Amino acid sequence: MLLRDLPVGDVMVTDVVTFRPEDNVQDAMRTLVHRDVDGAPVVDADGAVVGMLSTGDLIVEEARIPLPTVITLLGGVFELPRSRKRYEGDLEKALASTVGEVMQEGVAVTLATDDTLETAATVMHDNDLSRVPVVDEDGVLIGLIARGDILRAIVREADGGEPAGEPART
Repeated sequence: MLLRDLPVGDVMVTDVVTFRPEDNVQDAMRTLVHRDVDGAPVVDADGAVVGMLSTGDLIVEEARIPLPTVITLLGGVFELPRSRKRYEGDLEKALASTVGEVMQEGVAVTLATDDTLETAATVMHDNDLSRVPVVDEDGVLIGLIARGDILRAIVREADGGEPAGEPART
């Protein structure tokens, strides 16, 4: 079997760090640091993926939030709408206390265990994603595949080893 045809289920991580929307943001930060991961799915009580939490979402809490951009034109003062929207979103995240308040809501892209590594790599590239949840037919999380998992499979194959199997680091 060619590496690009290898099923995601053979390479994905199944010991996945997950959070609930009601989890505390500070606790989530600690968990990500202790597990040495940059992001994790957020799941509801049934295990369905409802969002993703990344270190980028959490860093806003410590960042200096720039005020909205204002320009003066022909004697009038105008606030750039996109700048205001970003300011309000960043401020909301900085003041958040739960994962649900800072996570990226909804998950536009998921994979199934029988999707191929080629599909996973294409989805990640096309959507500028570092990781994609792997779900069953009911949308319940069963694993996660990250760019690093794909790279490990490529290196294992190049080194003559088997590309399948659970990665060493989750």
